[in-house]
Amino acid sequence: MVKMETAELETDLSLFKYDNLEQLPTRYRELDEAERTERIEAALGELGDDVVILGHNYQRREIVEHADFIGDSYQLSKQASEADAKYVIFGGVTFMAESADIITADDQTVILPSMEASCPMAGMAEALQVDAAWAEITDAAPEANIVPITYMNSYADLKAFCASQGGLVCTSSNAHRAFEYAFEQGDKVLFLPDKHLGENTAHRLDMEDEIVEWDPWDSDGKDAETVAEQDIILWDGYCQVHERFRPDHIEQIRADHEDANVIVHPECRREVVEAADKAGSTATICETIENAAPGETWAIGTEIHLTKHLQRWHPEVNVLPLCGDACMDCNAMRQIDPNYLTWVLEELIEGRERNVIEVAPEEKDLAKVALDRMLEI
Repeated sequence: MVKMETAELETDLSLFKYDNLEQLPTRYRELDEAERTERIEAALGELGDDVVILGHNYQRREIVEHADFIGDSYQLSKQASEADAKYVIFGGVTFMAESADIITADDQTVILPSMEASCPMAGMAEALQVDAAWAEITDAAPEANIVPITYMNSYADLKAFCASQGGLVCTSSNAHRAFEYAFEQGDKVLFLPDKHLGENTAHRLDMEDEIVEWDPWDSDGKDAETVAEQDIILWDGYCQVHERFRPDHIEQIRADHEDANVIVHPECRREVVEAADKAGSTATICETIENAAPGETWAIGTEIHLTKHLQRWHPEVNVLPLCGDACMDCNAMRQIDPNYLTWVLEELIEGRERNVIEVAPEEKDLAKVALDRMLEI
C-alpha cells in the first residue's frame, strides 16, 4: 500500500488491490444456457433469502433474468442494503460492488462474480494519480478553495479522497446539484473521471466558458498554473461505450425514421447531447420508454443491453439502438458471464465465498462521507 501525498490514506492501484480475485474454474466454462439456468435456479432455491442478486441495466439478459433487482449502480446498492440477505451478488463492475460494500451492513458480504469486470473509466482516475495531480493543481492556486467531485463511476479510494478534501460523489442525475453545492463551498471544481458528463453539466449551469481539461497523460498539455485559472477542471476520462456515439448516428436514425425521438446518456459527447431530443440517466431513459405512447419511436444512445431490455419490456414502443448494428456492449459488464454466476452460487452452497469485494475500513468510512454529502443535496 502507498500513502497519499495530500490525504491521510493508504491505497494502491486497482490492478493490485484486486489481484486476489479468482478465475472461473475450467469445469464451468462449457456450460450451455439450459444447464446453467437449471443449476442457477436450483442453487437459488437452496440458498433462499440468504442471497440477493443485483443486475445492472447494462447486464445481458441471462443475468438480469435471475436478478432480484435491476437498475443503476447506486440504486441497486441501496436496495441491497435494505434487504436481509447475507450475500449480495452484484452483476456489475468493481466500483459498483465497492459501493454496495460501503453502504450495506457489516454482516452482509458482497460478491463480484468475475475478476475481470473492471470499469475502464474508473481506471482512468486512480486515486494515487488524482492525489499527485491535486498536489500540483492546488500548489498552483494556493489561495483557491478547490472542491473535488467524483462521479459514482469511480473506485472507493477516490470517493474517500474526495471526502477528505471536502468533496463529494454524484450520479448522472444529480451532477448539477453537486456542482452547485461545490460552488457554495469553494471557488473551483475538479470533476472526475468523466469529462463528458462534466462538460454537459457545465452547459446545464451556463458555465461552459469556465471549462478546462486536465490530461494526466499528456506531458505537453496545459500546466497547472493555466488550468487553475479556470473554475471547472475536467479530468480527461470517459466511458468507452458512450464516447462511440456521434451526431451522424442521430442524423442517420432520423433519416431512416422521420418520427424518431432520440434520448442519450449524459456521458455522451457534448455535440451528441445537443443533437438529441433528450438526455438523462439510465433511470430517465427507462422512465421515458415506460411513459411513451404505443407506436412511438425512440432511439437510445447508451449501452446496447439496456436498449435490448427495453425492447423486450416495452414491445408496444419502437425502441431502436442509436447506432444500429454498430452499437456494442460494455466489455467490462460482459465479463459477468452467467457461468460465473453459476459458480459463485454453487460455491456458496458448499460454504465457500468467492470473489468477495471488501473496502478497507478507513476508506469505507470516508467514502461513506462523500456519499452522505451527495444525499444531503
